[in-house]
Amino acid sequence: MIELKELTTKSELKAFVKFPFKLYKGSKYWVPPIISEEVKTLNKDVNPAFKDANARFFMAYKNGEPVGRIAAIINWIEVNKQNHKKMRFGWFDVIDDIEVSKILLNKVLEIGKENNLKYIEGPVGFSNLDKVGVLTEGFDEIGNMITWHNHEYYANHFKGLGFQVAKKYSENKMDFKQIKPDSFEKIQDLIKRRYQLKALSFTNNKDIMPYTDEMFEVFSKSHKVLSSFVDINEEQKAYFKKKFIGFLSPEYVKFVLDKDDKLIGFGIVTPSYAEALQKMNGKLFPFGIWHLLQAKKHAKTVTFYLIGVLPEYQNKGITAVIFNEFYKTFKEKGIETCIRGPELDDNVAIHQIWKHFNPVTHKRRCTFKKDIA
Repeated sequence: MIELKELTTKSELKAFVKFPFKLYKGSKYWVPPIISEEVKTLNKDVNPAFKDANARFFMAYKNGEPVGRIAAIINWIEVNKQNHKKMRFGWFDVIDDIEVSKILLNKVLEIGKENNLKYIEGPVGFSNLDKVGVLTEGFDEIGNMITWHNHEYYANHFKGLGFQVAKKYSENKMDFKQIKPDSFEKIQDLIKRRYQLKALSFTNNKDIMPYTDEMFEVFSKSHKVLSSFVDINEEQKAYFKKKFIGFLSPEYVKFVLDKDDKLIGFGIVTPSYAEALQKMNGKLFPFGIWHLLQAKKHAKTVTFYLIGVLPEYQNKGITAVIFNEFYKTFKEKGIETCIRGPELDDNVAIHQIWKHFNPVTHKRRCTFKKDIA
């Protein structure tokens, strides 16, 4: 018999976070989160996403042992302001038992029906800044801190329960030696002169902070057209600034300013922390922070985390300016591999940006949806 329990206390949320550590024990490809940080993300008293969202957390048990978990999420900005009557679900992990998946997903359907929503979709988080999708290809590739990894049977569970593919995503990697700077090196100089732009690089995080509000504005305006976009509130922006900006490698943050010093485009790259996080196994202490700092200094793989250009400057070659700055930094640091996080397959603009970089698709993922009867 499968028992479903809602988790509400801090200790229960910690058990929720720790469930996949058992499910993926010994995996060479799963990258564990930092347990303390993941618990904060799910805590309504800490994460400001809860100002505009509700989330409930459930664990399935068989013979007293945890066998699955799921988060049921309603983003009220999405529902009320964007008129997408969507019930979200995320943090989905399960043993290979479709009955467990059925019980977990039926609970989300039930909550969606209670709130007069039309369909459920996931796995997704609270917004575009969270992880997304079920991995469908690339199971023998190491994950990273901005994506979920999962077993191959997950997609079969969704299909077996009548879910349909909603959105498709691709992840690509690029061999730095194969990147030809000719495609952006010459044109970026012309672009800067034509539009009176300047590139801005950094050597310390303190200098990034004055631009962060503008950065979120550019991010929102550049991503509004995407089918997955949901805006974030001011408290979330402040939360992400406090949580992430201080830990960015400043040399991997590139901004483009117009003649009035207004931010019109940006790119953020992070060193790959995948192997460091595996060594940490969810714990910051006693040696976790040391592993992160070593990766920050010495990683030869980087992940493109965020990129955005104001709509009025798109198709004007602004990304050539951004890529030229990254190329110089990568060459100086001896970077060998560049990874792109999940990007929507229907995002034609972003795929055009990368076409000169010889990208190789090494992972695919998707979200699944089902109508609420």
